[in-house]
Amino acid sequence: MSTIQLVAGLGNPGDEYERTRHNAGFWFVDALSRHWNTPFRREAKFHGEVCRISVQGESVWLLKPDTWMNRSGQAVARLARFYKIPLEAILVAHDELDLPPGTVRLKQGGGHGGHNGLRDIISLMGGNGFTRLRIGIGHPGSAGDVTGFVLGKPPAAERQLIEDAIDRAVNELPCIVHGNYQKAMNRLHSRQT
Repeated sequence: MSTIQLVAGLGNPGDEYERTRHNAGFWFVDALSRHWNTPFRREAKFHGEVCRISVQGESVWLLKPDTWMNRSGQAVARLARFYKIPLEAILVAHDELDLPPGTVRLKQGGGHGGHNGLRDIISLMGGNGFTRLRIGIGHPGSAGDVTGFVLGKPPAAERQLIEDAIDRAVNELPCIVHGNYQKAMNRLHSRQT
């Protein structure tokens, strides 16, 4: 079982997108950055903002691509290749339409499920063997409403549910980094909103 060396949070750059549902992955890595008191810095060669934290002795890169969601793979692939980080040592945090706000799930491998950020990472990394932290944002009910929904800001009560779920996931990061997925899953998945 590989330890996690890179946590990539997915989102869109810019103030106008900062509080939108699609940026839940950014919210997660921002929470990690605050928890470990390590600020992000812009790193052009990695197409995003990065910082490095130490999680119980393991060095972990945090990454926020600034390439727009559908080109997230550019940043992930660039950093992973530069530091020779294998696919199975990558955790990607992203918004998940199929889970209600307040829910967070850990998943190893799988398809992209229509998520453009995951699609680009799978394409540019040449595989889907990375772990995902799926942050529930809910679903608008109709496929035609999805774009406006993910690019919209959740009401305060929903945002609080999402942030509570992110806080729980932050607390599980040491387990996740050290490959204790089952233990982290048991704790995260047993929690109902």
